[in-house]
Amino acid sequence: MLSFTIALIVLIAGYFTYGKFVERVFGMQPDRPTPVQTMADGVDYVKLPTWKIFLIQFLNIAGLGPIFGAIMGVMYGPAAFLWIVFGTIFAGAVHDYLSGMLSIRKNGASLPDIVGKELGRKVKGLMGIFTLLLMILVGAVFVYNPADLLAMLTPDHLDKTFWIVAIFLYYMAATLLPIDKLIGNLYPLFGVALLFMAVGILVMLYVNGAGMPEIWEHFHNQKADPAANPIFPMMFVSIACGAISGFHATQSPMMARCLATEKHARPVFYGAMVTEGIVALIWAAAAITFTGGYASLQEFLGSGSPAILVNNISKSWLGTVGGILAILGVIAAPITSGDTALRSARLIAADFFGVKQKRVMKRLAISLPIFALCFVIMLIPYDALWRYFAWSNQVLSVFTLWAITVYLARHGKNYHITMIPAMFMTSVTVTYIFFAPEGFGALTELLLGVGIGYEIALGIGLTATAVMTWIFYSWKNKLTVDSKISNPA
Repeated sequence: MLSFTIALIVLIAGYFTYGKFVERVFGMQPDRPTPVQTMADGVDYVKLPTWKIFLIQFLNIAGLGPIFGAIMGVMYGPAAFLWIVFGTIFAGAVHDYLSGMLSIRKNGASLPDIVGKELGRKVKGLMGIFTLLLMILVGAVFVYNPADLLAMLTPDHLDKTFWIVAIFLYYMAATLLPIDKLIGNLYPLFGVALLFMAVGILVMLYVNGAGMPEIWEHFHNQKADPAANPIFPMMFVSIACGAISGFHATQSPMMARCLATEKHARPVFYGAMVTEGIVALIWAAAAITFTGGYASLQEFLGSGSPAILVNNISKSWLGTVGGILAILGVIAAPITSGDTALRSARLIAADFFGVKQKRVMKRLAISLPIFALCFVIMLIPYDALWRYFAWSNQVLSVFTLWAITVYLARHGKNYHITMIPAMFMTSVTVTYIFFAPEGFGALTELLLGVGIGYEIALGIGLTATAVMTWIFYSWKNKLTVDSKISNPA
């Protein structure tokens, strides 16, 4: 437990040290008017208490990622713990904080507008379509798991179809109603429940964790087939929400429209990501400790789902109350990401077409095509949806990090705090797309009878990173030359 304790302390310390450094680099201005002060509309721009915004942001970005992703991702070995800690501090929390701050500075702009402003109109159009489709995909993906669980817990006549319809109707209400009516009232309750469960598991880890292997022990890939699942890039996509996730940047603008002052942005955006990293760290450790080691966890996951393991751990360690909270968390977490994903889709579409959202009929006009497309996507098998969501999510983080890097360089700020994560995530994502079964490798295997080898995929990923870096420095050098011409000595 020594290494787990160190990891936990480092993660918390990262918020107070590196988080403060990033805040200073960006140039937070506590007295600068925020969008809710100048554009309040009673629907999306609604002033909320900071503690409530934090809990909403936490649930928006969490879903099942820091629980299920950490449980499955820990099979990559001790490297998973290091990725959760340092990925959160230096990549994920920076990504979330700066995307939130850029939205605040741009009147609550949605992600495609933020990226388009920095990377150009063509990229804005591409990002608008890509992000909108991804949000609808998230809404569709996060219907199945809670519907399955609710069907198992209720009478037979309340089957999976009934719960899919019920959840979808809730999504429609959460998308259309003012943010303080449904989301603002329900999320704090669910957020407290999820955090209470995590704290309870943390306490029981110290009670039961004597046999937990230290990070420096067995430091190798614990997957049954390491060659097919190399740590780079597979682990960095498998553990997304517990380290860095592009989906988060689509959620930050919703809360950017509700913050009363910029000084609360670090607790809300950077802090929510660090909290998610802590939850991921706890559940990764709990999975290893409860099952008795990597081999036992591999065996369990081979015959059971992470949901069953979460339920078993909670009931065994926390009793009846823990079991109730586990069910609440596993059901509520994906629903509270799915509904805000569709709400984000409405905001993105409204911003793209320039449609004000104060009147409910205009909100409905934007939302109906989104609901229809989401329903159609739900007809696609769940396994296929989830596979493509994984890497699409990280593609979003790559574009967001590069856009923020351009913004920082344009304003003479320390752009390395996002350029280094951008380079790393570019190499991870491109390598994954070409190597993973759900990427281009599957297409070449179908057409040519052979997949793309790991070394080739890695070479493509590194080459793409080098090209992106070259493009950035070429632009930056031109920016410097133009600045000297327009401001001669």
